[in-house]
Amino acid sequence: MQPYEIKPDTKLCTILGYNAQTGYMRKYFNKLMKHYGINATAIALNITDEHFAFTMSNVRHSKVDKMMIEREFQQKAAGYCDSLDKESQKKGKVDFIEIENGEVKGFCLDERVTELFEDLSLIDDRIRFLAKNVLIANRWYDCPVELNDLPLLIGE
Repeated sequence: MQPYEIKPDTKLCTILGYNAQTGYMRKYFNKLMKHYGINATAIALNITDEHFAFTMSNVRHSKVDKMMIEREFQQKAAGYCDSLDKESQKKGKVDFIEIENGEVKGFCLDERVTELFEDLSLIDDRIRFLAKNVLIANRWYDCPVELNDLPLLIGE
């Protein structure tokens, strides 16, 4: 989605990372939204290590209510959450956060992605990564979870 395509009714979320603007998370998430005709887009927040603590310490007071966390910050981000789901507690990382009533909640999807596939030997890291994006999009914007579409989205 281009900036001029964002309208008042466009749903927004954020991606936090070193290269969030040009990274795969934003690329695939926005492809999903376009593929399924969902009026939502991910806004990138490129930061460095020196700005991470400030950003995470203040996210609860910002307008952000949904944020995907790029791989480089997933472990650190867990430490800024008020609550973590069971998997985040076990893995010590978060894939995404949600802010509700000023509380930062962290979530990890590794096990949930594994449960989607009958034969894990048939999927690669990109499919797993895209499956996480699909699960997040489903949670936030009711995006369909169509595993057969994943290879097509990578090729688009």
